[in-house]
Amino acid sequence: MIKRALWQGLVAGTTGVVVMTLAEKIEQRVTGRPASHVPARTLERLTGMAERSGRQPVTVNWAMHYGQGALLGVLRSVMAHSGLRGPWASAKFAVVRVTNDQILENATGVGAPPQTWPRAELALDLLHKTVYAFATGLLADALAARSGPGPGRLHAAERPGRRPDVGPPPRRLSYGR
Repeated sequence: MIKRALWQGLVAGTTGVVVMTLAEKIEQRVTGRPASHVPARTLERLTGMAERSGRQPVTVNWAMHYGQGALLGVLRSVMAHSGLRGPWASAKFAVVRVTNDQILENATGVGAPPQTWPRAELALDLLHKTVYAFATGLLADALAARSGPGPGRLHAAERPGRRPDVGPPPRRLSYGR
């Protein structure tokens, strides 16, 4: 499962970033909001790269923007392979995506806690991260479904919910794909 989840997650996460970026570019044309340089500044701090003031190099910005999205896609793929699929799983994943950004940005001093942001800026960020999470989730779910329902869904097929009288499915059914 791990090998499949890895490559499928990288594909799903990269696809999610492309969809999010397209949505951001459309939004920026409508609102006039400039591109963010926070990803580049965060990567510079994380790696010890030389920091620049003002506009950041596009390649550094994209490396963080796309790299972070691709890597987080692996987590969404693991979720899907485990049986956590659909809109509920994607909504949970959206929280993970925002949390990941905030940890890295705040730990490096590049960003500030979201509750201190202007509300319009916060709403746009949450919207774009949600677009990413759902686009990533759609592809991760579709790719994982080719391997079967996953252990969680096998368990739920026995009897829905968390039941003490229903054990996990046999390993050969859960992990033998």
